[in-house]
Amino acid sequence: LFGLALAAPAWAEVYVVGPADYRQTLEALSPGDTLALDPGVYKKGLPLHGVRGERGGRIHIAGPENGAPAVFHAQKGQNVISLKNAAWVTVRNLEIDGRGKAVDGVKAEGNSRFAHHITLQDLRIHNLKSHEQINGISTKCPAWSWVIRGNVIQDAGAGMYLGDSDGSAPFVAGRIEHNLIQDPIGYGIQIKHQNPRPDLEGMPRSAQTTVIRHNVFAKTRNAGEGKWARPSLLVGHFPPRGPGKNDDYAIYGNFFYRNPTERLFQGEGSVALYDNLFVNPD
Repeated sequence: LFGLALAAPAWAEVYVVGPADYRQTLEALSPGDTLALDPGVYKKGLPLHGVRGERGGRIHIAGPENGAPAVFHAQKGQNVISLKNAAWVTVRNLEIDGRGKAVDGVKAEGNSRFAHHITLQDLRIHNLKSHEQINGISTKCPAWSWVIRGNVIQDAGAGMYLGDSDGSAPFVAGRIEHNLIQDPIGYGIQIKHQNPRPDLEGMPRSAQTTVIRHNVFAKTRNAGEGKWARPSLLVGHFPPRGPGKNDDYAIYGNFFYRNPTERLFQGEGSVALYDNLFVNPD
């Protein structure tokens, strides 16, 4: 956290908070600020609603880098980290204990207009409810320029579910790297297909690449069967016309280990798939 403070702009504030007072500080965050969370158990979620930094002035929300963690306990009826109209925010070094609840670990909510330039780093997300539709990380609104790096997601319905099933919530220009997705019921990662994109300020209009690299996908137990069987990684197509029609995926350096009920990979659209290791004893 000291390093984050040194990197912040000169005008920025560093708020050191704990389970009792962190919620009231969220509304005070301005571009460049850091919310440093003490070790402990946090039971009121992390609603990042309207929390927006700016280019050159990200908002950082971080738990301890070493020692006892900041642990967020899921509660019934609310996603643990909830994003609405959020931008230029980094969340790192937190543990999310789903406690078997039917909620997502991190979710860009469907009633949000956007969530862009979000970084999720060094999170441990685990113990989510044993149902395929419960996700470690989910986006259900237009999302672009996300970095999802160095996270461990264990025992989720799906590790990451990015986009919406009707193609209306595009996930654009993402970088997904150095994550471990272990024993999901369904998808390790799914990026949904995309319809023509909404015209939103700041959403890229030129050709972009979504990079998926240096991740480990391991499905060794609890895999869905029959109609619940899913590939370890699925990527869907980009818009057939308009901005995004020339986008592509670069998928490399990943280790895919075991999927007893489905493929290790399924893709459509413009895909560069190379230098991966696929091992499936089933």
